[in-house]
Amino acid sequence: MAMPTGVGAIDLMMNIPGSDQKSWYEFMKPLFLDYESRNVFEFPAQYMFRNVPKIEECGDYVEYTIQQMDLWGVERAMLGIDYATTINMEAVKRYPKRFIPTLGVNPNNAMEEVRKIERFHKEFGIKSLTGFPSGLCPQVPLNDKRWYPIYAKCVELDLPIQLCVGVPGPRIPMAPQKVELIDEVCWFFPELKFVMRHGAEPWTELAVKLMLKYPNLYYCTSAFAPRHYPKAIIDYANTRGSDKIMYAGYFPMGLSLERIFTDMKQVPFKDNVWPKFLRENALRVFGLDDTDGE
Repeated sequence: MAMPTGVGAIDLMMNIPGSDQKSWYEFMKPLFLDYESRNVFEFPAQYMFRNVPKIEECGDYVEYTIQQMDLWGVERAMLGIDYATTINMEAVKRYPKRFIPTLGVNPNNAMEEVRKIERFHKEFGIKSLTGFPSGLCPQVPLNDKRWYPIYAKCVELDLPIQLCVGVPGPRIPMAPQKVELIDEVCWFFPELKFVMRHGAEPWTELAVKLMLKYPNLYYCTSAFAPRHYPKAIIDYANTRGSDKIMYAGYFPMGLSLERIFTDMKQVPFKDNVWPKFLRENALRVFGLDDTDGE
């Protein structure tokens, strides 16, 4: 049951650190109504994390990230790209076998967002879409009609969508991310590959029930230190859900790779679950080539 070495983990949530990290959260700033979120926190869910990574200034943050990945056995990592995220764009171009491009989407932009998905799929070969329903301005519930053109485009292009579900860490309303809303989405879009991000708490048992119900519904462990992985998720992975649970980190936003992979040794996954969790499920769900990173 010990975590194996040499698997070549695929991390489904990472960012390249740098001097512009505060700008990552500007999109949700209008939602912040409390003093700490507006004026104190370096990132909106800071109160939930101890020992938030402090990255020293360096000349090449892309190379620094590669070094950290090599040190902790991460073969590839998923990065959000956009025209404004120049350092992530640079990372994907410099290390195309180490970084997997994904696009964050905002359904409030209607058909313009659908056209953007098509452009990024054609130009950059994105492998998924991501979104934060509670963090959008205005917020967009998981089953809202504004998501439907994006869900349809995902089916057309065979792109999984990764959306935050459960109570959000930032001090913003949770209603758009209630896990029960996924039921309608998976019912109406049976071919859609839907990956739950950010825990699904406190509705993890419902998340498991829905994964049993829908074959294309998955879960990744983003934003959780391994010692806090929900028991319902570990039990599900060790029984009927070994093909449904995938590793995702939270570097450098709230967790270091050192913290993640030190904690990971204590997770009681069964031997057959580890390679699926760390690598194989991501290869299958996101349609990735099973080749070593370079």
